[in-house]
Amino acid sequence: MQTNMKIVFTLHANIKARERNIPKIWVIETIKYPDVTTRQKHKYIVTKKLNGLTLEVVFVIEKFIKILTLYYIK
Repeated sequence: MQTNMKIVFTLHANIKARERNIPKIWVIETIKYPDVTTRQKHKYIVTKKLNGLTLEVVFVIEKFIKILTLYYIK
């Protein structure tokens, strides 16, 4: 995956980032340098441990990286 692609947050992803107090820099870092990457058909799910929390980001690749949702997991 090209990590120099433009990254776009959907409206849903923006709302969830605010509601869940997830810094956008963490989201970008998780996409660029994930601990784990899985793929389900056209969706990518990346996970990274940051400051004792595990962040999961779900996105698709079009002409850019489109973030669909993001959340902390246990």
